[in-house]
Amino acid sequence: MKAAATHHFINQKGNIILPTIRFILISINLIFSTGCATVGHDFSVDQVPKIQIGQTTKNEIRTMFGEPWRIGLEDGLETWSYGKYHYRMFREKDAKDLVVRFNKNNIVDSYTFNTTNR
Repeated sequence: MKAAATHHFINQKGNIILPTIRFILISINLIFSTGCATVGHDFSVDQVPKIQIGQTTKNEIRTMFGEPWRIGLEDGLETWSYGKYHYRMFREKDAKDLVVRFNKNNIVDSYTFNTTNR
């Protein structure tokens, strides 16, 4: 048994402490290296001012922004959501989202755009 313990540091009580130190160091490294997360899909903010209520079609929105991240309904109207949310442990988050509502003729009825960038 002593031969196996010679590869590790042993404290005064005979406990092996190297694996514990390794576990702590790996845990700290994981916390700091994964202290951020990104959710959603990126989209071009430059295209947002080109949206025209009552004129822009669903196909034009798809051409400008790609496939939506989420599709839903609001008051019976189809909505497409585009968003990218980047969260960081020690800094402010970066976020942007666009929600486009279409009328029954697949034309933009309204939209909202929000961002944390000032």
